[in-house]
Amino acid sequence: MRAPGARRLRALAFVAALGAVTAFATRRPPRGAAQDAVLRNGERGTRRPGAAEGAVPGGPGGARPAGPRSAGAAGKAGAAEISDGSGAERPAAGTRLWDWAELFRVSALFTVPGDALAGAAATGRRPGRGTFLAIGSSLCLYHAGMALNDWADRDEDAVDRPHRPLPSGRISPAAALTAAGALTATGLALAARAGRAPLALATTLAATVWAYDLRLKHTAAGPAAMATARALDLVLGATATRPRALAAALPHAALLGAHTYAVTTVSRNETRGGSSTAPLAALVTTTAIAAVTTTDAARTLRRLRTSGRPPAATARHGAGGGRRARPVAPPTGPPPALPHALTALASAAYAGTALTPYLHAALNPSPPLTQRAVGGGIRAMIPLQAALAARSGSGASAVAVLALGPVARRIAGKVSPT
Repeated sequence: MRAPGARRLRALAFVAALGAVTAFATRRPPRGAAQDAVLRNGERGTRRPGAAEGAVPGGPGGARPAGPRSAGAAGKAGAAEISDGSGAERPAAGTRLWDWAELFRVSALFTVPGDALAGAAATGRRPGRGTFLAIGSSLCLYHAGMALNDWADRDEDAVDRPHRPLPSGRISPAAALTAAGALTATGLALAARAGRAPLALATTLAATVWAYDLRLKHTAAGPAAMATARALDLVLGATATRPRALAAALPHAALLGAHTYAVTTVSRNETRGGSSTAPLAALVTTTAIAAVTTTDAARTLRRLRTSGRPPAATARHGAGGGRRARPVAPPTGPPPALPHALTALASAAYAGTALTPYLHAALNPSPPLTQRAVGGGIRAMIPLQAALAARSGSGASAVAVLALGPVARRIAGKVSPT
């Protein structure tokens, strides 16, 4: 049995490796003399409702602002950078690696590991081999959904977002579809290494992803499909850590799914605006989720301050077959207040990230403010995952998830998550 310190080191090493690989993948490619001009076009195409990405493995859940129209110049080798309104400046032509990083939206992948870590925390065990296999499976299915999403929307993107890798010709539709299939198979293979229960959940997750991208995206079932995918991803991490932990992970999966549903509902009106109902409902949902996690942490902290330590347990034993209650001395040392303090901190960060944009969009449901509300909802997913992990007593996992936030923001400056 490995020491807890070794497991923590392995978790930190995984996070560091994830950041290093992503930073390498999103390096700004060198520009030649023909790439010194910067194209900036303020026009925005008409975005189709429900085409949201970034919040769940497989693409759905985040804002997808329409890209610029540049009369065929966007995405070609002579263009240097394109500002598409997302806040990130993208080289329109670069290395092959950059093109795939843009297709996969690697800056959004940092919302994925927290699902499995929160699920593992719900089981009461530290992350282990199965947890990291679940993270690898989720990342593969996430990237598969991103590629499949662009493949399914390639005709509409040719009008609305000609700078994207497929309509610009930098990646062929056949290559994107092949990548989606290969990544799905790899994700299922990794889940199979974790056990039969994780494989069953990963198969259901993959089916949800493909159904959303190919069929459900433009229907009323779109938000529910996205919420289901995100909830399944958390349960996948739980069962990979402890096979029979499905019931323990369901409450946290429900909270994460409710958040995803709220963000997705808001995203369906982000280009035309005019509706205060969706951001107001998301505001109420976020407040309720933050209240659940914060109240639980505050109650536990008050109990720890009052008692000074957890209550004593009892053991039953006896000689000659008799049984009698015997008090067991409570554990010595400081009370476990850190995870509960982290829960309160992460819950506050979650509420602070999401509530203000939702309120602005509810008061003035214009397209720009609605798009900001969607972006806030996506960014709030990381502190929510950290709060769920800390709520289960896993302070180390909560810290690891929170550490992904600054890295995600930095990478988003190079490759937009939308």
